[in-house]
Amino acid sequence: MTLNKGKLNKFLMLKLPSAWLCGVRVDEIEENTCKVTVKHKWINQNPFKSMYFAVQAMAAELSTGALVMGKIQKSNTKISMLVAQNRAQFTKKATGKISFYCYDGHLIDEAIEKTLTTGEGQTFWMKSTGINDTGQQVAIFEFEWTIKAK
Repeated sequence: MTLNKGKLNKFLMLKLPSAWLCGVRVDEIEENTCKVTVKHKWINQNPFKSMYFAVQAMAAELSTGALVMGKIQKSNTKISMLVAQNRAQFTKKATGKISFYCYDGHLIDEAIEKTLTTGEGQTFWMKSTGINDTGQQVAIFEFEWTIKAK
C-alpha cells in the first residue's frame, strides 16, 4: 500500500486532529517531495493577524514526516521515527494560502539502510520551505529526524 494524499489527510484527521482543524492538508506527495498547504483563517491566527507559528510548524513537519513515513512503509520493516529537534526562521508574515515544500526524501534512504544494517539509530535533517500564494518565502523549517529499527 502506497501513501497518497487522501490516506495521509485521513490519517491527519484521525491521529492529528489539531492540525486537521487548523486546515493543514497534504496537497502532493511523491517519492522524494511533499507539498503541504494551510490557509490563514480565524482558527489558526495569532494576535498580529497572521498565521500562528505553531500551525506553520505542523504543516512544515508534516511535509517532512510524510516522506519519512512513506519510505519506512516502503522498506517493509518496523522502524520508529521521532523528531529530535527543529529550527525555524520566519521571513514574512504568513497570510493567505501557505504551501510548505520538502524536497529531501532522498536523505531518508541512506538512513534506513544504515539503521537496518547496523541496528543503531540514525539522524538526518530535512528542510521545509513555506511559500505564500504570491510566491514569497515566509518561513524555513528544519527538522532533525531520528529513526531506529525495532
